[in-house]
Amino acid sequence: MDWAQCGVKLKGAVYQYKYVILVLLIGIILMVVPSGRQTDKGSIDNPVPTENLPQENSIERQLEEILSGIQGAGKVKILLTAATGQETIYQTDQESDSGSESSSLRRKTVVITNENRSQQGLVRQTNPPKYMGAIIVCQGADQAQVKLAMIEAVADATGLGTDRISVLKMK
Repeated sequence: MDWAQCGVKLKGAVYQYKYVILVLLIGIILMVVPSGRQTDKGSIDNPVPTENLPQENSIERQLEEILSGIQGAGKVKILLTAATGQETIYQTDQESDSGSESSSLRRKTVVITNENRSQQGLVRQTNPPKYMGAIIVCQGADQAQVKLAMIEAVADATGLGTDRISVLKMK
């Protein structure tokens, strides 16, 4: 078989299957070219992570700002260690079937569709992060009054016990 015969057979096969090849090429092009739509990060297929680090940094920044306003505190830095991140609880529907021999309970997450036709779980409750401890470093930590005010403020803001909060003098 020489090259001329192979070329003729290939040309015949391409002509015979030209529509199939055209559909495959269009499909490949559509998969490669971005659609311009952004996917919804809160959809059920792509759940939102429970740990939300930017929020924790925001709480630390807010606490630093508030604590630096305490008379005699001076410059303040704070570190919060999180035991768990922010937790999102979704609304569920429960269906129970009781048969003669056994019963079953099925839970399904309630899904809502927004105007972009993307689906999200219906959020029932969002629990804030839980903290293990806090370290506060400030210039006025050598004053007992300042130290006590800082411990009370952080305990009220985070729900930590006073035994889990350390206040240290900044150098």
